[in-house]
Amino acid sequence: MLPFQLVRECPVNRVIRLRPPTRLIPSEARLSVHSVKFVTPQPAPIMQRFALVSALALATLAPTVAAQQPSTDGPYKVLKTARVGGEGGSDYIYADVAGRKLYIPRGGSRAVAATDSTPAKPAVPGRITVFNLETIEPLGEIPNTGGNGVAVDPKSGHGFSSSKPVSMFDTKTLTALKSIDVGAAQPDGILFDAFSERVYVFSHPTKDATVIDSKDGTVIGTIDLGGVPEQGVSNGKGTLYVVMQDAQGSVTVVDTKTMKATAHYPLGDHGGCNGLALDVKNRVLFAACARSGTPPNATPNPTMVILSADDGKILTNLPLAGGSDGAVFNAATMEAFSSHSNGTLTVVKEKSPTSFEVEENLQTMLGARTLTLDTNTNHIFVMSVERGPAPPPPPGGGRAGQGAPIPGSFTILMIGK
Repeated sequence: MLPFQLVRECPVNRVIRLRPPTRLIPSEARLSVHSVKFVTPQPAPIMQRFALVSALALATLAPTVAAQQPSTDGPYKVLKTARVGGEGGSDYIYADVAGRKLYIPRGGSRAVAATDSTPAKPAVPGRITVFNLETIEPLGEIPNTGGNGVAVDPKSGHGFSSSKPVSMFDTKTLTALKSIDVGAAQPDGILFDAFSERVYVFSHPTKDATVIDSKDGTVIGTIDLGGVPEQGVSNGKGTLYVVMQDAQGSVTVVDTKTMKATAHYPLGDHGGCNGLALDVKNRVLFAACARSGTPPNATPNPTMVILSADDGKILTNLPLAGGSDGAVFNAATMEAFSSHSNGTLTVVKEKSPTSFEVEENLQTMLGARTLTLDTNTNHIFVMSVERGPAPPPPPGGGRAGQGAPIPGSFTILMIGK
């Protein structure tokens, strides 16, 4: 089938409008050309047919030219870029909407001895960096913490980071309060649920969630999730949904009262799912997945799998502009967002509880793969670091590694309308 459908025939000296079908390309590609105009002075009938064939030929070639090019005509744009610097790796970014703070845990780094061409680098301890959510100005750091992500209980004023051990801190004074042993778990994703007043810390190797009382930091127990957990969301009424990163993707449903999984929603042939968002009102889940196909033959195919939170019925699949590591839903605008390591952000519009479309693919920053939402301002925040040239692929084939981070280049982006 041709990648464009003819709307209607037009006489010459008119616009020939070519409408793209719902989904042109199942990969990361996007098309920004929507119409082609041909003006021919008094052509013979054969020229009319030539003009039509030329238009269709151009439309066929256009995806090759426009592949992987984010659109520029959507409602969202990068409003502010803050090069805040600081060394150490990062994973999740977290907006404390009530406290008006932005938290980014930073990993520690070892000391590096001097060489003939480079100076020595001192060791940098793990920490949580804190910024003003309105201005992105630095507010301070919580030393000797770090970890992957942060979650805050605004009622108790306690924050938690998914470090090992888990760190508990005071959100007003930005001081550490205690360390919490989580046994064999390797903390990664983290979620605070206001309904249960508990923090849920997800672990890949143990395939479970450690449950912590947010009032005093006591470990209450663990929940077997039946897969490798990534991002979790709460409906605020006693139910959690956690997306599984396994080769065969799924969403685990958890009852916070019994602390047990009550259902597992399969995501068809999609796997490697890292992001999950929830429309609480209409009970719709948005799972951001990286691959499709039957393992081990699955191939990269970034997809937003949209399903019912009630029974797991898949409503539709939409293409994403890159491999996702985070998703969020904004109930004020009825939009789901997915951030990608290739420096793009896909915006999915919920037109109704059963109708969805890709609204925009925005260029952000290479490596900006996680995100957070400020529901007061409707601003999205992502982060990344600039890197030097990538090393060559290893002998015999395989993927090349990343280039070394450029010192002082860590950057936070504020996105909005």
